[in-house]
Amino acid sequence: MTIRYPNGKIYTPAQAIQKTQKKGRKKDFSYSNRGKTLEDEINEANDYYLERRLAIIHKKPVPVQIVKVEYPSRSAAVIREAYFRTPSTTDYNGVWNGHYIDFDAKETASKTSFPLKNIHTHQMKHMQQVKEQNGVAFIIVRFSAFERYFLVPYEVLQKAWHAMNNGERKSIPFSTIEKEAYEIPTSYYPRIDYLPVLQQFIEATSHGSESEEIKK
Repeated sequence: MTIRYPNGKIYTPAQAIQKTQKKGRKKDFSYSNRGKTLEDEINEANDYYLERRLAIIHKKPVPVQIVKVEYPSRSAAVIREAYFRTPSTTDYNGVWNGHYIDFDAKETASKTSFPLKNIHTHQMKHMQQVKEQNGVAFIIVRFSAFERYFLVPYEVLQKAWHAMNNGERKSIPFSTIEKEAYEIPTSYYPRIDYLPVLQQFIEATSHGSESEEIKK
């Protein structure tokens, strides 16, 4: 089935890209790499949270308009072509501990930086709108070369995005990620338990706001 973006460009699923990149590599069966995508790991964590009533966070459905269907038999239909109705915003949203949560999942094979080309303008605009409504916006990034995970606040992305638009570098250095983002440690189940790290981020943000109020 062919799925196209609103501008007509053919959509290539992230998993297909990853399979192409990994083709020819020696498969690693160690604990740190069990073949799961970042999306799989986040879905696993969200199921864990939901089952234990810790949070309600789901992957957003993507609205698709079907334009071509074939009927090889009377009891079966095969979708041959479809379009995304609107550009996607972010991958996940939900509620946790009274906070509206909205975030995207990104992976990179780079060992030195996170390329900003992985984020689109409409996603930045969406996260800004979430922040304006006092929601919590961020991305979770996996550096696959190191099997390290980070919660990167929207504020860090925004600073790098503005710098890029002013002619500066088009990526966030890994050293900056280590310094300004929040690393998510891996565990057995769920593999990436990101809520405790999210708690750290929210607490640090609230303390910073309190300090600003005191200065005023």
